[in-house]
Amino acid sequence: MLFLQGTRDTLADLSLLQPLTRRLGKRATLYIVDGGYHSFHVPKRSGRTDELVLEELAKTVRDWTAQLV
Repeated sequence: MLFLQGTRDTLADLSLLQPLTRRLGKRATLYIVDGGYHSFHVPKRSGRTDELVLEELAKTVRDWTAQLV
């Protein structure tokens, strides 16, 4: 299981998600987008654009799925 989570996402509390993924062990991977909201939008002051964040997420998903085979 791959979880993609923004640190500013109010719909999924990281303080609940992190212990859950730890309990799931190797079956779960948690990837955190620093400053990301639920849509993974990040504030301009982060220095990243939404496009860069989405590319980062796409690469994360690609790399994660590649390890499955």
